[in-house]
Amino acid sequence: MTTAVGTTPVSTPQPPAPAPRKGGRKAWATRAPLLPALVFLIVVTQLPFVATLVISLFDWNSLNPDKRSFNGLGNYASVFTDAALRDSVVTTVLLTAGVVIATVILGLALALLLDRTFFGRGMVRTLLITPFLLVPVSAALLWKHALYNPEYGLFNGALSWIGDLFGDTSPSQPDWIADMPLLAVIAALVWQWTPFMMLILLAGLQSRPAEVIEAARLDGASAWQTFRYLTLPHLRRYLELGVLLGAVYIVQNFDAVFTLTAGGLGTANLPYTIYQTFYQAHEYGLASAAGVVVVIGTIIIATFALRVVSSLFSEEANRA
Repeated sequence: MTTAVGTTPVSTPQPPAPAPRKGGRKAWATRAPLLPALVFLIVVTQLPFVATLVISLFDWNSLNPDKRSFNGLGNYASVFTDAALRDSVVTTVLLTAGVVIATVILGLALALLLDRTFFGRGMVRTLLITPFLLVPVSAALLWKHALYNPEYGLFNGALSWIGDLFGDTSPSQPDWIADMPLLAVIAALVWQWTPFMMLILLAGLQSRPAEVIEAARLDGASAWQTFRYLTLPHLRRYLELGVLLGAVYIVQNFDAVFTLTAGGLGTANLPYTIYQTFYQAHEYGLASAAGVVVVIGTIIIATFALRVVSSLFSEEANRA
């Protein structure tokens, strides 16, 4: 007699049930508060840039509106071949390099000073930041009339006072803007932007690990050795960030050139040349093409700045 052996069915594992998807209404509810800011950003920045890009493709002089015609990339070719625009590019490079280098050096010196503890440090820090808080036009007017003026400016007044001390009754009274126009613009911008560099580098100094600095002092390292082998390598990212952000701002500077020299005496940079091309020569297409070139150059510099910022944050996160 044979007995049938029953088989027990084996249950196969079932895949996990998919997680319920978030409702579309909830997702839109979380994003809705950001929509007004997004719309405002697009209207204020992107639409004008698109309009500028379209205008740059036309040969458009507002004095002859009936002769407007499509020019393709001809305006961009003129930007790189026009003598005045080429000179303004060279002036922009010299102006930006001079201001950035001087502000980094002075900002580092002031940051090292403020990193020390002394009586009245808070007041000194506030006074040093003040130039950066001024309206750019006000700062330029201050330098033009209160400092540079050949008749009643403080610089020539100081020269007269020094001449009286040494018995020189008729010291030289230079016209600072006429004799050294580009240096006059650079000096005014350096005075205004040095606090910006100082704040960035001071933040870098105050983020140094105190135990490493203390260990170096206990090992007998001098102040110069500590600065060269510990402080300066630590500040490398902050120096890069200051240089890149400073370059972005100085490349776009218009106020100092317009107020001090009105673009004369070889001080017309790209923003001022664009202003002349647009408002004085009425060449809308050429001015728009030059503006697009400046924006593209600024975006390239800003991209490097953002990479430096992201690397700073990643280093701080790894250190924490």
